[in-house]
Amino acid sequence: MYMDAVVFAGIATVLLMVVFFIGVGVFVMRDQKAHDDIQAKKDVGAGGKVA
Repeated sequence: MYMDAVVFAGIATVLLMVVFFIGVGVFVMRDQKAHDDIQAKKDVGAGGKVA
């Protein structure tokens, strides 16, 4: 296959998109864990009632 600048740019674009979405997934998981801890503390303070 003929490799030129366009092919390299396409491969780089795909790799950057994959890295971006992995980063978003890691951010969401960490943020969800942090907010779950906060919500659990609120539930304990409210007598364990869940709205």
